[in-house]
Amino acid sequence: MAYDPGAIEAALAAAVGDEPGLIAELRLAFHDSADRALNALTQAGDEPAWREACWRLKGLAASFGAVRLMVLASDAADQPPGDAVSLRRLRRAVERLA
Repeated sequence: MAYDPGAIEAALAAAVGDEPGLIAELRLAFHDSADRALNALTQAGDEPAWREACWRLKGLAASFGAVRLMVLASDAADQPPGDAVSLRRLRRAVERLA
């Protein structure tokens, strides 16, 4: 699976054009939302909460063109709550998008 470091920038530029300030603001909003989704995953105490947090992260990733993160979130939804491997992969993917 390829990693495209410019996916978020391309998605934001397509949405708002050449507005560096707005792009930076939206990028920060993405990372804040991704951090909240990761926190929800770590706190998910049951399967429904885990799946909901995975789907929320997947939707966020899709909105910003972060395909790798979207696939990882989808895969994580099929794992048991608190799956350490999934959490590690998701955190790494979010960090790479920083």
